[in-house]
Amino acid sequence: MSGIQTLVAAATPARPPHRPNRLLRAGLVAGPLFVAVFLVEQAFRAGYDPMRHPVSSLELGAGGWVQVVNFLVAGVLCLAFAAGLRRALRPGPGCAAAPLLLGIWGAGLLGAGAFVTDPVSGYPKGTPAVADPPTWHGQLHDLAFSLPGFVSFAAAMFVLAYAYARRRAPWSAVLSGASGVAFVALFVLTNLGFSQHPHLVGVAGLLQRLTVGVGWLWLALVAAREIRADR
Repeated sequence: MSGIQTLVAAATPARPPHRPNRLLRAGLVAGPLFVAVFLVEQAFRAGYDPMRHPVSSLELGAGGWVQVVNFLVAGVLCLAFAAGLRRALRPGPGCAAAPLLLGIWGAGLLGAGAFVTDPVSGYPKGTPAVADPPTWHGQLHDLAFSLPGFVSFAAAMFVLAYAYARRRAPWSAVLSGASGVAFVALFVLTNLGFSQHPHLVGVAGLLQRLTVGVGWLWLALVAAREIRADR
C-alpha cells in the first residue's frame, strides 16, 4: 500500500510556491508620493497660487527640478504597477487593455517631466497668461504627453469598470466607472480654466488637483484590491 501511495505522490507534481506580486505596491505609493511632493513645493513658491496655477508650473523657476523628478518617479512607479496589474488580471477581461492604458499614463508622466511646460496664468511672475507662441517643449509637454496620458488614464478606469463587472466584482466596477465619469468631467473643466475661461481661470488649479486626486485615489484603491486578491 505504501508503494502505491509513493507512486501516486511521485506522479503528482508539487505546485510551485506562490510568488507575491510586489509590483502592485507601486500603485499604492505613486499617488500619495506625487501629491505630497507638490503640496510641499507649492507652499514655498513665491507668487504661486495653487487655486489658479497647474502642478506642472512647479517645473518652472528656481527649484523646478524637484517637480521634474516628481514626474519621473511617478511615471516609473506607474509603469511598474501596470506590469504588476497585467500579471494580476491574467487571464481574463481587461488583462491587456487596462495595463497598456496605465502604461501610457506612466509614459505621459515621464514625458511631462522630460519636457518642461510653458508658463500659464501668469506664473512665474511677469509671464503672460498663455504663451504666445508656445515653445516646442511646452507643446510636447501638453499635446504629446499630458493629453494622451490623461485620456489613457480615464480610459483605464472605464476598461476596468467593464472588466470588474465581467469578473463579478460589482463594487470595484461601480468605483471604476464613477471615478472615470468624475475624472473626465473635472478634466474638461480644468482645461477650460487653463484656456482662460473667465469663470474658471481663478479655480483651474483647484480643478486640476481634484482631477488628479480622483485618479490617484482610484489607482491606490485598485492596487489595494489586487494586493488583497494576490494574498
